[in-house]
Amino acid sequence: MSISSSLYQRLAEHLAKREADGARRRLTLPPAGLVDFSSNDYLGLSHHPVVQQALLAAGGAAGSTGSRLLTGNSAAAEQLETQLARFHRAEAALLFNSGYAANLGFFAAVPRRGDTILYDEASHASVKDGIRGSFATAWSFRHNDVADVERKLARATGAVFVAVESLYSMDGDMAPLVELAALCRARGLHLVVDEAHTNGLYGPQGEGLVTALGLENDVFARVLTFGKALGSQGAAVVGATLLRDYLLNFSRPFIYTTALAPHSVATLAAAYEVLPNLSAEREQLFRLSDYLKARLNAAPGLRVPPESHVIHPVFFTEAAGPARVREVAAAAQAAGFDVRPIVAPTVPAGTERLRLILHSYNTEAEIDGLAAALGHITGEE
Repeated sequence: MSISSSLYQRLAEHLAKREADGARRRLTLPPAGLVDFSSNDYLGLSHHPVVQQALLAAGGAAGSTGSRLLTGNSAAAEQLETQLARFHRAEAALLFNSGYAANLGFFAAVPRRGDTILYDEASHASVKDGIRGSFATAWSFRHNDVADVERKLARATGAVFVAVESLYSMDGDMAPLVELAALCRARGLHLVVDEAHTNGLYGPQGEGLVTALGLENDVFARVLTFGKALGSQGAAVVGATLLRDYLLNFSRPFIYTTALAPHSVATLAAAYEVLPNLSAEREQLFRLSDYLKARLNAAPGLRVPPESHVIHPVFFTEAAGPARVREVAAAAQAAGFDVRPIVAPTVPAGTERLRLILHSYNTEAEIDGLAAALGHITGEE
């Protein structure tokens, strides 16, 4: 057997195991005409007329033509970074092409050999992959457990980084940022907060949860992604001017990646101009989020954790493996609701769930319909 066929056999065996476990991933086209309970477009900014107009007006080159350090920089990109720093109450900001690239670029570049990274066990894959690219020592701590962070500090050396998400993407619960910031301040630690799912939603104008809590000066770096509430793409790391210059020089995903296209920069600038005017939409989103939790928790056979915000994992009171969760999601889609299953290895085996995401454009009637459909599908109503 040739090397090539042997390799293909190995790949096929891994895929077959995923298939047998009910965990094989496949690409599907977004279903048309369904009520959206799945996308990250929390405020509907991807379709906002001001953002759409900025897209049409961008014109010019279709691409940025190179990395920022070569031909891909622009006055518009630098102006956007200035706008981001001002809006998020930081000294400086540096654009990345995605939240994944930003986390990868930060953690593989800033912590060095002899340093320590303590990260929440529920951290996003991009954080964990960035840590793998670092020469620092790293330990996970129990989810949202500040006492466990303190215990892990006994073994820490060098500069110590504490990595958390402000709002966790699978469970929808928030990090105890006030307590973590106090610990980091007292012990000289460097708090790094991924605000992927809170940027645009929390704070007086949507500046994020760190600003809502008044913790800007207690956070070493914030990762702000734009593919969720901002309705676009890309990300930025905000922090000190010195941190920006360091990342510009040592962060490989920044150095060696073609810069964001001009139309992305233009739509982001427009979205940030609109964001302060969306207080009513944010209030509507939070109200609907509470309504969904109450409605689904009143339905027999369904359980939504009370601590979830905006993102809501839906568990079944009867044990449900990946096949059952996929079956329920497919039936919900057939009933007109865009609902997605989340299974291992994205979440630990045995914790498979549906994940519902609320938007300011959802309605109570849509939530009522979804609750009734899920109750009927699970055979409990």
